[in-house]
Amino acid sequence: MAGSDVFVWVLVVVLLVDFGVRIVAIIVVPRNRRPTSGMAWLLAILFIPYVGILAFLLIGNTKLPRARRAKQAEVSRFIMESTDGMEHVSQQDSWPPWLESVVLLNRNLGAMPLVGENRAELIGDYDESLTAMTREIARARAFVHVEFYILACDQTTAPFFEALAAAIRRGVRVRVLLDHVAWLRTKGHRRTLNKLKQIGAEWRFTLPVQPLHGKYQRFDLRNHRKLLIVDGAVGFMGSQNIIDCSYNKRRNRKRGLRWQDLMARFDGPVVAGLNAIFITDWYTETGELLPRETEPIRSERSEPSGEALDCQVVPSGPGFESENNLRLFLTLLYSAQERIVISSPYFVPDEAMLYAITSATERGVAVELFVSEIGDQALVYHAQRSYYEALLRAGVIIWMYRAPNILHAKHFTIDDDVAVIGSSNMDMRSFSLNMEVSLMVCGKSFVGQMRDVEAGYRACSRQLTLDEWMRQPLKSTILDNLARLTSGLQ
Repeated sequence: MAGSDVFVWVLVVVLLVDFGVRIVAIIVVPRNRRPTSGMAWLLAILFIPYVGILAFLLIGNTKLPRARRAKQAEVSRFIMESTDGMEHVSQQDSWPPWLESVVLLNRNLGAMPLVGENRAELIGDYDESLTAMTREIARARAFVHVEFYILACDQTTAPFFEALAAAIRRGVRVRVLLDHVAWLRTKGHRRTLNKLKQIGAEWRFTLPVQPLHGKYQRFDLRNHRKLLIVDGAVGFMGSQNIIDCSYNKRRNRKRGLRWQDLMARFDGPVVAGLNAIFITDWYTETGELLPRETEPIRSERSEPSGEALDCQVVPSGPGFESENNLRLFLTLLYSAQERIVISSPYFVPDEAMLYAITSATERGVAVELFVSEIGDQALVYHAQRSYYEALLRAGVIIWMYRAPNILHAKHFTIDDDVAVIGSSNMDMRSFSLNMEVSLMVCGKSFVGQMRDVEAGYRACSRQLTLDEWMRQPLKSTILDNLARLTSGLQ
């Protein structure tokens, strides 16, 4: 056979394989995937086939391995069965008429009940929240559960770790969960692990990427939760990691960046719900199902005062069949009658959320969005900016939190009735790829605290106008739109 004939046959085979791959991609890729994400993957495979196919094989599956999902389902069934009838609430008579259906939605998705008689305190100062958590650890008598996306032993967090060490010396059980990939990416990560070993803490990585040890899943599926539970009596949750506010990065210090977070301290039955999230994650990583804690151990702690609050924990992530946080957020956005105020450091909404927000303004609901004036993650920052024009034209008021601060707080309020706080950003990563925890709080006093926080943000922000935005240089617009395209690859 002549060389030219061989070339022709090879070319025919290559073209047939290429055509077959594209046909298979059209069948396989969009299945059980949101349209925008499916279209983004198909475009990547069609235009850069080899790179696109490799990327899809590596990160195309947004769910955890089957064994992990089975454990999550097992624990969810246990929580649902063991908490049947626990929907004890403080003030159902004063609820808005739509709230009961939201509570049922959360219960069906995440298994956790709504519970009343809780008290809460918001802590917006970075160092103050570290001090408050350290103070509660110092009072621990039975156990301390620590679960943070980033946990670093540095000069700022040293008192936190010393409090853990002192608790262990008193006989307190200290269990720690920290995200494996986030740990690897954090400066001084070996020092942190050595410290945990030195003080005698029981620790595990969450979602470890250790293929040689048989532990592997899509590497960018991460545990993004931030939780501290002390004796089952006091719990902290919110947006803050346990690390210096510069994240110990030279470029952050050079730019003078500081993170502005919001944590909440809770006392009451909801702390058991926060602890259930930790217990679930501990069981998933270790196979050890911790015994259900008995009645909370109370000492001479200063408990938050004020109105009794109804609270519901909403876990979400790739271990669940549904995007629990997205469904909650959308339902609340459509329920709003007067006012929506959103704070999100990484605001990259999917089409459904964009419609929910712009529909709210069309219904006469006042909508405010707090974002940072500058970004710490270039791709997400530019993707977020690509939505500003549509939001401004719809009537959304956008507040730019002034540099050099990074507004990292994650929360929103609906009218004067409901607030949501937690670890979840309003972006597709938090909806589909990260394990998150959100807390829905019903109570005017808590929303009032949120209003004070929002007023503080407003005082440190400037309002972005449509006229200003339309003067953006063409280069920025191109970068924003390209980043928006990549955000759909999930």
